[in-house]
Amino acid sequence: MDHSKKYENWLLGIWTVAIVATAGSLFFSEVMGYEPCKLCWFQRILMYPLVIIYGTAIFKKNLAIALPGLFMSGIGMCVSTYHYLIQKLPALTDAGGACGLVPCNFQYINYFGFITIPFLAGVAFILIFVTHLVLLKRK
Repeated sequence: MDHSKKYENWLLGIWTVAIVATAGSLFFSEVMGYEPCKLCWFQRILMYPLVIIYGTAIFKKNLAIALPGLFMSGIGMCVSTYHYLIQKLPALTDAGGACGLVPCNFQYINYFGFITIPFLAGVAFILIFVTHLVLLKRK
């Protein structure tokens, strides 16, 4: 397998993560009826365009097109981490109570005591960010 095909496969992986994260957030709000809080909206604003950005990079076979995705995923990673800490750290839990109609410290899901919606978003942002950095380093 040549190098260009490997890069395309890595980009396809990033794109898949962005699609799954976008579909997951839409599932939680539109199917399950979970109203997003303000920090959830910021994460959506940063995640949804990644589907188009990385899809375009795959179509054009050009990683440079996806550079905004690196910055957006980095910012999204920070927002998700902050949101997760608001949910899980007692010292920050009070800060998330006045976030809006839905408090940012509210946990619609809490699988295994640590998997919440911001955790899932954070994992997606980290996967996208780190994979993009690896691609840039190998180029």
